Amino acid sequence: MEKFFKLKENKTTISTEMVAGVTTFFAMSYILFVNPSILSQTGMPFQAVFLATIIASIIGTLIMGLFANVPYAQAPGMGLNAFFTFTVVFGLGYTWQQALAMVFICGLINVLITVTKIRKLIIKAIPESMQHAIGGGIGIFVAYVGIKNAKLLDFTVQAEPTKGVVNGDSIVPALGNFNNPEIILAVIGLVLTTILVVLNVRGAILIGIVATTLIAIPLGVVDLSAIDWQANSLGNSISELGTTFGAAFGADGMQSLFSDASKIPQVLMTVIAFSLSDTFDTIGTFIGTGRRTGIFSKEDELALEDSKGFSTKMDKALFADAIATSIGAVFGTSNTTTYVESAAGIGAGGRTGLTSVVVAALFALSSLFSPLIAIVPAQATAPALILVGVMMLASFKDIEWTNLEEAVPAFFASIFMGLCYSISYGIAVGFIFYAVVKVAKGKFREISPILWVVNALFILNFVILAIL
Repeated sequence: MEKFFKLKENKTTISTEMVAGVTTFFAMSYILFVNPSILSQTGMPFQAVFLATIIASIIGTLIMGLFANVPYAQAPGMGLNAFFTFTVVFGLGYTWQQALAMVFICGLINVLITVTKIRKLIIKAIPESMQHAIGGGIGIFVAYVGIKNAKLLDFTVQAEPTKGVVNGDSIVPALGNFNNPEIILAVIGLVLTTILVVLNVRGAILIGIVATTLIAIPLGVVDLSAIDWQANSLGNSISELGTTFGAAFGADGMQSLFSDASKIPQVLMTVIAFSLSDTFDTIGTFIGTGRRTGIFSKEDELALEDSKGFSTKMDKALFADAIATSIGAVFGTSNTTTYVESAAGIGAGGRTGLTSVVVAALFALSSLFSPLIAIVPAQATAPALILVGVMMLASFKDIEWTNLEEAVPAFFASIFMGLCYSISYGIAVGFIFYAVVKVAKGKFREISPILWVVNALFILNFVILAIL
Protein backbone atom coordinates (compact mmCIF):
# COMPACT_ATOMS: atom_id res chain seq x y z
CA MET A 1 0.00 0.00 0.00
CA GLU A 2 2.87 2.34 0.85
CA LYS A 3 4.53 1.65 -2.49
CA PHE A 4 1.35 1.90 -4.56
CA PHE A 5 0.03 5.17 -3.10
CA LYS A 6 3.48 6.63 -2.28
CA LEU A 7 2.37 7.62 1.21
CA LYS A 8 5.77 8.70 2.54
CA GLU A 9 6.53 10.68 -0.59
CA ASN A 10 3.27 12.58 -0.06
CA LYS A 11 3.94 12.97 3.67
CA THR A 12 0.89 11.09 4.88
CA THR A 13 -0.09 7.85 6.64
CA ILE A 14 -2.73 5.15 6.28
CA SER A 15 -4.66 6.41 9.32
CA THR A 16 -4.63 9.99 8.04
CA GLU A 17 -5.88 8.90 4.63
CA MET A 18 -8.69 6.86 6.21
CA VAL A 19 -9.84 9.78 8.36
CA ALA A 20 -9.71 12.00 5.27
CA GLY A 21 -11.81 9.51 3.32
CA VAL A 22 -14.49 9.36 6.02
CA THR A 23 -14.51 13.17 6.21
CA THR A 24 -14.97 13.55 2.45
CA PHE A 25 -17.74 10.94 2.36
CA PHE A 26 -19.80 12.61 5.07
CA ALA A 27 -19.25 16.01 3.46
CA MET A 28 -20.71 14.84 0.13
CA SER A 29 -23.02 11.96 1.10
CA TYR A 30 -26.06 14.22 0.82
CA ILE A 31 -25.95 13.38 -2.89
CA LEU A 32 -27.39 9.95 -2.01
CA PHE A 33 -30.57 11.73 -0.90
CA VAL A 34 -30.65 14.62 -3.31
CA ASN A 35 -29.74 13.07 -6.68
CA PRO A 36 -32.55 10.47 -6.74
CA SER A 37 -35.08 13.05 -5.53
CA ILE A 38 -34.17 15.35 -8.44
CA LEU A 39 -33.76 12.83 -11.27
CA SER A 40 -36.78 10.72 -10.28
CA GLN A 41 -38.99 13.71 -11.13
CA THR A 42 -38.30 12.92 -14.80
CA GLY A 43 -39.97 9.52 -14.44
CA MET A 44 -36.80 7.57 -13.69
CA PRO A 45 -37.30 4.94 -10.93
CA PHE A 46 -36.11 6.40 -7.61
CA GLN A 47 -34.37 3.22 -6.47
CA ALA A 48 -32.66 2.79 -9.83
CA VAL A 49 -31.23 6.31 -9.62
CA PHE A 50 -30.19 5.70 -6.02
CA LEU A 51 -28.19 2.63 -7.02
CA ALA A 52 -26.87 4.26 -10.21
CA THR A 53 -25.66 7.18 -8.08
CA ILE A 54 -23.76 4.79 -5.84
CA ILE A 55 -22.27 2.77 -8.72
CA ALA A 56 -21.17 5.87 -10.63
CA SER A 57 -19.64 7.33 -7.47
CA ILE A 58 -17.78 4.11 -6.66
CA ILE A 59 -16.37 3.62 -10.16
CA GLY A 60 -15.47 7.27 -10.70
CA THR A 61 -13.85 7.62 -7.28
CA LEU A 62 -11.87 4.37 -7.64
CA ILE A 63 -10.51 5.48 -11.02
CA MET A 64 -9.51 8.78 -9.43
CA GLY A 65 -7.76 7.01 -6.56
CA LEU A 66 -6.17 4.03 -8.28
CA PHE A 67 -5.29 5.60 -11.64
CA ALA A 68 -4.55 9.25 -10.76
CA ASN A 69 -3.57 8.67 -7.10
CA VAL A 70 -5.20 11.89 -5.91
CA PRO A 71 -7.61 12.36 -2.95
CA TYR A 72 -10.69 13.41 -4.89
CA ALA A 73 -14.12 11.81 -4.84
CA GLN A 74 -16.67 11.76 -7.63
CA ALA A 75 -20.46 11.59 -7.73
CA PRO A 76 -23.30 12.95 -9.86
CA GLY A 77 -22.86 16.71 -9.76
CA MET A 78 -25.21 19.20 -8.17
CA GLY A 79 -26.40 21.74 -10.70
CA LEU A 80 -25.82 19.26 -13.50
CA ASN A 81 -28.59 17.00 -12.17
CA ALA A 82 -30.88 20.04 -11.89
CA PHE A 83 -29.99 20.99 -15.47
CA PHE A 84 -30.75 17.41 -16.53
CA THR A 85 -34.21 17.45 -14.94
CA PHE A 86 -35.55 20.98 -15.07
CA THR A 87 -33.97 22.26 -18.28
CA VAL A 88 -33.36 19.29 -20.57
CA VAL A 89 -36.38 17.15 -19.66
CA PHE A 90 -38.97 19.63 -18.33
CA GLY A 91 -37.90 22.73 -20.24
CA LEU A 92 -36.78 21.38 -23.60
CA GLY A 93 -39.06 18.34 -23.61
CA TYR A 94 -36.53 15.55 -24.10
CA THR A 95 -37.08 12.12 -22.56
CA TRP A 96 -34.86 11.14 -19.65
CA GLN A 97 -33.38 8.47 -21.91
CA GLN A 98 -32.36 11.13 -24.44
CA ALA A 99 -30.93 13.23 -21.63
CA LEU A 100 -28.81 10.26 -20.54
CA ALA A 101 -27.63 9.90 -24.14
CA MET A 102 -26.53 13.55 -24.08
CA VAL A 103 -24.64 12.95 -20.83
CA PHE A 104 -22.90 9.94 -22.40
CA ILE A 105 -21.85 12.03 -25.40
CA CYS A 106 -20.67 14.75 -23.03
CA GLY A 107 -18.42 12.22 -21.30
CA LEU A 108 -16.89 11.16 -24.62
CA ILE A 109 -16.29 14.79 -25.55
CA ASN A 110 -14.58 15.41 -22.22
CA VAL A 111 -12.37 12.36 -22.74
CA LEU A 112 -11.39 13.71 -26.16
CA ILE A 113 -10.73 17.13 -24.65
CA THR A 114 -8.54 15.56 -21.99
CA VAL A 115 -6.30 13.44 -24.22
CA THR A 116 -5.79 16.04 -26.98
CA LYS A 117 -4.81 19.70 -27.24
CA ILE A 118 -8.44 20.60 -27.90
CA ARG A 119 -8.61 21.18 -24.16
CA LYS A 120 -6.12 24.04 -24.52
CA LEU A 121 -8.23 25.75 -27.17
CA ILE A 122 -11.47 25.47 -25.24
CA ILE A 123 -10.00 26.63 -21.92
CA LYS A 124 -8.43 29.66 -23.56
CA ALA A 125 -11.68 30.45 -25.41
CA ILE A 126 -13.79 30.88 -22.26
CA PRO A 127 -12.99 34.14 -20.43
CA GLU A 128 -12.07 33.65 -16.80
CA SER A 129 -14.82 36.02 -15.65
CA MET A 130 -17.38 33.92 -17.50
CA GLN A 131 -16.11 30.76 -15.82
CA HIS A 132 -16.74 32.37 -12.43
CA ALA A 133 -20.14 33.65 -13.57
CA ILE A 134 -21.22 30.18 -14.71
CA GLY A 135 -20.19 28.66 -11.37
CA GLY A 136 -22.05 31.30 -9.38
CA GLY A 137 -25.04 31.15 -11.71
CA ILE A 138 -25.40 27.42 -11.20
CA GLY A 139 -25.38 28.19 -7.46
CA ILE A 140 -28.34 30.55 -7.94
CA PHE A 141 -30.15 27.93 -9.99
CA VAL A 142 -29.58 25.13 -7.46
CA ALA A 143 -30.63 27.32 -4.53
CA TYR A 144 -33.78 28.36 -6.41
CA VAL A 145 -34.67 24.71 -7.00
CA GLY A 146 -34.24 24.11 -3.27
CA ILE A 147 -36.50 27.04 -2.40
CA LYS A 148 -39.16 25.70 -4.77
CA ASN A 149 -38.88 22.18 -3.36
CA ALA A 150 -39.25 23.58 0.15
CA LYS A 151 -42.46 25.31 -1.02
CA LEU A 152 -41.21 28.55 0.47
CA LEU A 153 -42.56 30.30 -2.63
CA ASP A 154 -46.20 30.19 -3.74
CA PHE A 155 -46.70 30.05 -7.51
CA THR A 156 -50.47 29.53 -7.37
CA VAL A 157 -52.52 32.00 -9.44
CA GLN A 158 -54.98 33.69 -7.09
CA ALA A 159 -56.97 36.91 -7.12
CA GLU A 160 -55.34 38.51 -4.10
CA PRO A 161 -52.80 41.23 -4.98
CA THR A 162 -50.38 39.67 -2.49
CA LYS A 163 -50.14 36.63 -4.73
CA GLY A 164 -48.58 38.75 -7.42
CA VAL A 165 -50.79 38.17 -10.45
CA VAL A 166 -49.67 40.61 -13.14
CA ASN A 167 -51.80 41.27 -16.25
CA GLY A 168 -53.75 38.12 -15.52
CA ASP A 169 -51.16 35.74 -16.97
CA SER A 170 -47.77 36.50 -15.43
CA ILE A 171 -47.06 35.37 -11.88
CA VAL A 172 -44.69 36.97 -9.42
CA PRO A 173 -44.03 34.32 -6.76
CA ALA A 174 -45.17 35.16 -3.25
CA LEU A 175 -44.09 33.84 0.13
CA GLY A 176 -45.66 30.51 1.02
CA ASN A 177 -48.29 30.10 3.71
CA PHE A 178 -46.66 29.00 6.96
CA ASN A 179 -49.68 27.10 8.24
CA ASN A 180 -48.45 24.18 6.14
CA PRO A 181 -46.47 21.52 8.10
CA GLU A 182 -44.25 20.84 5.07
CA ILE A 183 -43.16 24.48 4.89
CA ILE A 184 -42.64 24.60 8.65
CA LEU A 185 -40.45 21.49 8.35
CA ALA A 186 -38.43 23.07 5.54
CA VAL A 187 -37.82 26.21 7.59
CA ILE A 188 -36.74 24.17 10.62
CA GLY A 189 -34.42 22.13 8.41
CA LEU A 190 -32.97 25.23 6.77
CA VAL A 191 -32.26 26.92 10.11
CA LEU A 192 -30.76 23.75 11.60
CA THR A 193 -28.58 22.95 8.57
CA THR A 194 -27.41 26.56 8.30
CA ILE A 195 -26.29 26.53 11.94
CA LEU A 196 -24.41 23.26 11.44
CA VAL A 197 -22.71 24.54 8.29
CA VAL A 198 -21.59 27.89 9.72
CA LEU A 199 -20.23 26.07 12.79
CA ASN A 200 -18.16 23.89 10.43
CA VAL A 201 -19.60 20.67 11.81
CA ARG A 202 -18.31 17.71 9.83
CA GLY A 203 -21.05 16.17 7.76
CA ALA A 204 -23.27 19.18 8.49
CA ILE A 205 -25.47 18.75 5.43
CA LEU A 206 -25.97 15.03 6.01
CA ILE A 207 -26.74 15.61 9.70
CA GLY A 208 -29.21 18.32 8.69
CA ILE A 209 -31.01 15.98 6.28
CA VAL A 210 -31.23 13.16 8.83
CA ALA A 211 -32.36 15.47 11.65
CA THR A 212 -34.99 17.15 9.47
CA THR A 213 -36.31 13.74 8.41
CA LEU A 214 -36.65 12.71 12.07
CA ILE A 215 -38.49 15.96 12.86
CA ALA A 216 -40.81 15.23 9.92
CA ILE A 217 -42.18 12.17 11.73
CA PRO A 218 -43.98 13.97 14.63
CA LEU A 219 -45.03 16.72 12.21
CA GLY A 220 -46.83 14.11 10.13
CA VAL A 221 -44.87 14.79 6.95
CA VAL A 222 -43.30 11.31 7.10
CA ASP A 223 -45.39 8.24 7.88
CA LEU A 224 -43.17 5.37 8.99
CA SER A 225 -46.02 2.89 8.65
CA ALA A 226 -46.11 3.62 4.94
CA ILE A 227 -42.53 2.43 4.35
CA ASP A 228 -42.39 -0.41 1.87
CA TRP A 229 -39.28 -2.26 2.97
CA GLN A 230 -39.56 -4.73 0.12
CA ALA A 231 -40.00 -2.12 -2.61
CA ASN A 232 -37.05 -0.09 -1.31
CA SER A 233 -34.70 -3.00 -0.65
CA LEU A 234 -31.31 -3.42 -2.29
CA GLY A 235 -32.73 -6.32 -4.27
CA ASN A 236 -35.49 -4.16 -5.68
CA SER A 237 -33.00 -1.38 -6.43
CA ILE A 238 -30.99 -3.86 -8.47
CA SER A 239 -34.18 -4.93 -10.25
CA GLU A 240 -35.18 -1.33 -11.04
CA LEU A 241 -31.67 -0.59 -12.27
CA GLY A 242 -32.58 -2.67 -15.30
CA THR A 243 -34.86 0.18 -16.36
CA THR A 244 -32.09 2.78 -16.51
CA PHE A 245 -29.05 0.60 -17.35
CA GLY A 246 -28.30 1.06 -21.03
CA ALA A 247 -31.44 3.18 -21.55
CA ALA A 248 -29.26 5.90 -23.07
CA PHE A 249 -28.75 3.71 -26.15
CA GLY A 250 -32.32 2.49 -26.64
CA ALA A 251 -35.12 3.58 -28.95
CA ASP A 252 -36.11 6.38 -26.54
CA GLY A 253 -32.51 7.46 -26.10
CA MET A 254 -29.61 7.73 -28.55
CA GLN A 255 -31.59 6.15 -31.40
CA SER A 256 -34.14 8.99 -31.38
CA LEU A 257 -31.94 11.86 -30.21
CA PHE A 258 -30.92 13.00 -33.68
CA SER A 259 -34.06 11.89 -35.56
CA ASP A 260 -35.44 15.45 -35.75
CA ALA A 261 -33.06 17.54 -37.87
CA SER A 262 -34.55 20.81 -36.61
CA LYS A 263 -33.53 19.94 -33.06
CA ILE A 264 -29.94 18.94 -33.80
CA PRO A 265 -28.53 22.44 -33.04
CA GLN A 266 -30.42 22.41 -29.74
CA VAL A 267 -29.08 18.94 -28.91
CA LEU A 268 -25.54 20.07 -29.65
CA MET A 269 -25.97 23.19 -27.52
CA THR A 270 -27.32 21.14 -24.64
CA VAL A 271 -24.37 18.74 -24.81
CA ILE A 272 -21.99 21.72 -24.89
CA ALA A 273 -23.74 23.19 -21.84
CA PHE A 274 -23.29 19.87 -20.01
CA SER A 275 -19.65 19.72 -21.05
CA LEU A 276 -18.75 23.30 -20.16
CA SER A 277 -20.30 23.09 -16.70
CA ASP A 278 -18.67 19.73 -15.99
CA THR A 279 -15.24 20.70 -17.34
CA PHE A 280 -14.86 24.02 -15.54
CA ASP A 281 -16.33 22.64 -12.32
CA THR A 282 -13.59 20.03 -12.29
CA ILE A 283 -10.77 22.33 -13.31
CA GLY A 284 -11.76 24.85 -10.64
CA THR A 285 -11.84 22.15 -7.96
CA PHE A 286 -8.45 20.75 -8.92
CA ILE A 287 -6.65 24.07 -9.12
CA GLY A 288 -8.43 25.60 -6.13
CA THR A 289 -7.56 22.76 -3.75
CA GLY A 290 -4.48 21.24 -5.37
CA ARG A 291 -2.28 24.33 -5.66
CA ARG A 292 -2.32 25.22 -1.96
CA THR A 293 -1.73 21.68 -0.71
CA GLY A 294 0.81 20.61 -3.30
CA ILE A 295 -1.34 17.74 -4.63
CA PHE A 296 -0.78 19.18 -8.09
CA SER A 297 2.55 20.75 -8.96
CA LYS A 298 3.04 23.83 -11.12
CA GLU A 299 3.87 21.44 -13.92
CA ASP A 300 0.44 19.85 -13.53
CA GLU A 301 -1.28 23.23 -13.81
CA LEU A 302 0.69 24.20 -16.91
CA ALA A 303 -0.17 20.81 -18.38
CA LEU A 304 -3.80 21.84 -18.26
CA GLU A 305 -3.12 23.89 -21.39
CA ASP A 306 -0.02 22.46 -23.01
CA SER A 307 0.13 18.69 -22.60
CA LYS A 308 -1.75 15.78 -24.08
CA GLY A 309 -2.08 12.18 -23.02
CA PHE A 310 -1.42 11.20 -19.40
CA SER A 311 1.93 12.76 -18.61
CA THR A 312 0.94 14.23 -15.23
CA LYS A 313 -1.41 13.60 -12.31
CA MET A 314 -3.61 16.45 -13.57
CA ASP A 315 -4.04 14.68 -16.93
CA LYS A 316 -4.94 11.42 -15.20
CA ALA A 317 -7.36 13.12 -12.81
CA LEU A 318 -9.13 14.92 -15.66
CA PHE A 319 -9.40 11.64 -17.56
CA ALA A 320 -10.87 9.91 -14.50
CA ASP A 321 -13.47 12.67 -14.22
CA ALA A 322 -14.37 12.50 -17.92
CA ILE A 323 -14.69 8.72 -18.15
CA ALA A 324 -16.85 8.63 -15.01
CA THR A 325 -19.50 10.79 -16.71
CA SER A 326 -20.03 8.29 -19.53
CA ILE A 327 -20.02 5.36 -17.11
CA GLY A 328 -22.64 7.08 -14.96
CA ALA A 329 -24.85 7.69 -18.01
CA VAL A 330 -24.73 3.99 -18.86
CA PHE A 331 -26.07 3.07 -15.41
CA GLY A 332 -28.62 5.88 -15.31
CA THR A 333 -27.49 9.13 -13.74
CA SER A 334 -26.50 12.64 -14.79
CA ASN A 335 -22.92 13.90 -15.10
CA THR A 336 -20.50 12.42 -12.60
CA THR A 337 -18.02 15.07 -11.55
CA THR A 338 -15.26 15.76 -9.05
CA TYR A 339 -16.73 17.10 -5.81
CA VAL A 340 -15.48 20.31 -4.29
CA GLU A 341 -16.37 18.70 -0.93
CA SER A 342 -13.19 16.69 -1.45
CA ALA A 343 -11.57 19.77 0.05
CA ALA A 344 -12.92 18.63 3.44
CA GLY A 345 -10.88 15.42 3.25
CA ILE A 346 -7.86 17.26 1.91
CA GLY A 347 -8.18 19.63 4.85
CA ALA A 348 -8.13 16.56 7.13
CA GLY A 349 -4.79 15.53 5.62
CA GLY A 350 -5.73 13.44 2.58
CA ARG A 351 -3.00 13.54 -0.05
CA THR A 352 -3.22 10.32 -2.08
CA GLY A 353 -5.65 8.04 -3.85
CA LEU A 354 -6.08 5.99 -0.67
CA THR A 355 -8.46 8.69 0.53
CA SER A 356 -10.57 8.12 -2.60
CA VAL A 357 -10.57 4.35 -2.11
CA VAL A 358 -11.97 4.82 1.41
CA VAL A 359 -14.71 7.09 0.04
CA ALA A 360 -15.60 4.48 -2.59
CA ALA A 361 -15.85 1.77 0.07
CA LEU A 362 -18.24 3.90 2.14
CA PHE A 363 -20.42 4.52 -0.91
CA ALA A 364 -20.63 0.76 -1.38
CA LEU A 365 -21.78 0.28 2.24
CA SER A 366 -24.45 2.95 1.79
CA SER A 367 -26.28 0.72 -0.72
CA LEU A 368 -27.58 -1.30 2.25
CA PHE A 369 -29.62 1.66 3.55
CA SER A 370 -31.96 2.13 0.59
CA PRO A 371 -35.23 1.73 2.56
CA LEU A 372 -34.24 4.54 4.92
CA ILE A 373 -33.26 6.77 2.01
CA ALA A 374 -36.76 6.47 0.55
CA ILE A 375 -38.51 8.14 3.50
CA VAL A 376 -36.50 11.37 3.25
CA PRO A 377 -38.97 14.13 2.24
CA ALA A 378 -38.20 16.89 -0.27
CA GLN A 379 -38.31 19.41 2.57
CA ALA A 380 -35.32 17.66 4.18
CA THR A 381 -33.15 17.80 1.06
CA ALA A 382 -34.25 21.32 0.07
CA PRO A 383 -31.97 22.99 2.69
CA ALA A 384 -29.03 21.03 1.23
CA LEU A 385 -29.80 22.41 -2.22
CA ILE A 386 -30.12 25.95 -0.89
CA LEU A 387 -26.87 25.85 1.08
CA VAL A 388 -24.88 24.12 -1.66
CA GLY A 389 -26.13 26.90 -3.93
CA VAL A 390 -24.95 29.48 -1.40
CA MET A 391 -21.51 27.87 -1.31
CA MET A 392 -21.29 27.97 -5.10
CA LEU A 393 -21.92 31.73 -5.06
CA ALA A 394 -18.33 32.11 -3.86
CA SER A 395 -17.37 32.18 -7.54
CA PHE A 396 -18.80 35.70 -7.76
CA LYS A 397 -16.01 37.13 -5.59
CA ASP A 398 -13.56 36.72 -8.48
CA ILE A 399 -15.64 38.87 -10.86
CA GLU A 400 -14.77 42.57 -11.13
CA TRP A 401 -18.31 43.92 -10.80
CA THR A 402 -17.19 47.56 -10.96
CA ASN A 403 -15.94 46.95 -14.51
CA LEU A 404 -19.06 46.85 -16.72
CA GLU A 405 -17.12 45.19 -19.51
CA GLU A 406 -16.79 42.21 -17.23
CA ALA A 407 -19.93 42.67 -15.12
CA VAL A 408 -22.57 42.82 -17.89
CA PRO A 409 -21.82 39.40 -19.46
CA ALA A 410 -21.34 37.89 -15.98
CA PHE A 411 -24.73 39.25 -14.89
CA PHE A 412 -26.60 37.77 -17.83
CA ALA A 413 -24.77 34.44 -17.59
CA SER A 414 -25.49 34.03 -13.88
CA ILE A 415 -28.75 35.80 -13.07
CA PHE A 416 -30.51 34.53 -16.18
CA MET A 417 -29.88 30.95 -15.08
CA GLY A 418 -32.23 31.48 -12.17
CA LEU A 419 -34.71 33.87 -13.80
CA CYS A 420 -35.06 31.75 -16.96
CA TYR A 421 -34.83 28.53 -14.93
CA SER A 422 -32.28 27.30 -17.44
CA ILE A 423 -28.52 26.90 -17.10
CA SER A 424 -27.94 26.64 -20.84
CA TYR A 425 -29.92 29.81 -21.59
CA GLY A 426 -27.93 31.67 -18.97
CA ILE A 427 -24.65 30.56 -20.55
CA ALA A 428 -25.96 31.45 -24.01
CA VAL A 429 -27.02 34.99 -23.10
CA GLY A 430 -23.80 35.55 -21.16
CA PHE A 431 -21.61 34.50 -24.09
CA ILE A 432 -23.63 36.59 -26.54
CA PHE A 433 -23.35 39.72 -24.39
CA TYR A 434 -19.64 39.06 -23.90
CA ALA A 435 -19.26 39.28 -27.67
CA VAL A 436 -21.51 42.36 -27.85
CA VAL A 437 -19.47 44.19 -25.20
CA LYS A 438 -16.13 43.31 -26.78
CA VAL A 439 -17.31 44.38 -30.24
CA ALA A 440 -18.61 47.68 -28.82
CA LYS A 441 -15.20 48.28 -27.23
CA GLY A 442 -13.41 47.42 -30.48
CA LYS A 443 -11.74 44.38 -28.91
CA PHE A 444 -12.59 41.84 -31.62
CA ARG A 445 -9.32 39.97 -31.13
CA GLU A 446 -10.22 39.09 -27.54
CA ILE A 447 -13.09 36.94 -28.78
CA SER A 448 -11.92 33.42 -29.60
CA PRO A 449 -13.05 31.88 -32.92
CA ILE A 450 -14.46 29.02 -30.85
CA LEU A 451 -16.61 31.48 -28.94
CA TRP A 452 -17.92 32.92 -32.21
CA VAL A 453 -18.94 29.42 -33.29
CA VAL A 454 -20.63 28.71 -29.96
CA ASN A 455 -22.52 32.02 -30.11
CA ALA A 456 -23.66 31.32 -33.65
CA LEU A 457 -25.05 27.97 -32.53
CA PHE A 458 -26.78 29.56 -29.53
CA ILE A 459 -28.42 32.20 -31.75
CA LEU A 460 -29.44 29.53 -34.26
CA ASN A 461 -31.04 27.62 -31.41
CA PHE A 462 -33.08 30.66 -30.35
CA VAL A 463 -34.17 31.24 -33.97
CA ILE A 464 -35.33 27.63 -34.27
CA LEU A 465 -37.27 27.90 -31.00
CA ALA A 466 -38.92 31.11 -32.24
CA ILE A 467 -39.97 29.50 -35.53
CA LEU A 468 -41.31 26.40 -33.84
